[in-house]
Amino acid sequence: MTLAAPLRARAEELGQALPPLLAAAEHLAATVVLGEHGRRRAGMGDEFWQYRAAAPGDSARMIDWRRSARGDAHFVREREWQAAQTVTIWVDAARSMAFAGHRDRAPKADRARLLALALAVLLIRGGERVGLAGSGEPARGGRSQLLHLARALGDDTAADYGTPPADGLAAHGRAVFLSDFLGDLAPLEAALAHAADRGVRGALVQVLDPAEEDFPFDGRTIFESMGGSLRHETRDAGDLRARYLARLAARKARLADLASASGWHLLTHHTGAPAQGALLWLYQALGPEVR
Repeated sequence: MTLAAPLRARAEELGQALPPLLAAAEHLAATVVLGEHGRRRAGMGDEFWQYRAAAPGDSARMIDWRRSARGDAHFVREREWQAAQTVTIWVDAARSMAFAGHRDRAPKADRARLLALALAVLLIRGGERVGLAGSGEPARGGRSQLLHLARALGDDTAADYGTPPADGLAAHGRAVFLSDFLGDLAPLEAALAHAADRGVRGALVQVLDPAEEDFPFDGRTIFESMGGSLRHETRDAGDLRARYLARLAARKARLADLASASGWHLLTHHTGAPAQGALLWLYQALGPEVR
């Protein structure tokens, strides 16, 4: 009896220290196979990475003469780049992200937060620093940062549609924006322009519910925004399908143009699809090929 209360208090403390979102994110991160070398890339470091054949432009001092003496070719000894990269993540917490087209599917916000935190798990394991845009807190590494991110990702906003921050991005770092991008795109355009000025590259992930993609509505239907500020009633929703799909296609094309002009990557991800593919795409999109 005397030990029960302290043990229960300790158990509750440990449970609060590991939010369910973080547990789910770590489980998701564990399902992604990153390959033998992960995020390692050649550069100025201390750890040996690999040998490669010498190429035109390599100086004589770069040649590993001991390795080259084993054959007729010259080889360069590459070292692993050790400088940590800073990645800033923005997750749209507006009311539009609370939409779920079916009771068996999680809201868009849940999937966006899961992807964001699972990505943070992978990045921090790889030695990177991760921060949340607009939080006012610096990007950090380590387990404690994951706990901080998990708690901060639970905050929602009262706006119908989210607005990515136009500042707070680390110069020459990487950034990820996760949203449905169904609101005004002008703030996104401004944020990407600011990112380009600071040498920031990254990825846009448009998270949509399958109902938003397919528009499976027919007959009398009332459409209302998640915040209640917009409302439209129609007797035949099926008549709106073609116009809706055309506008959605135009929205996607505009997003693709903005991403391309800024040197960013773009992915449209549906909440009805497994999260693993989107997570692996995100991790690779932030790799050395976008440097």
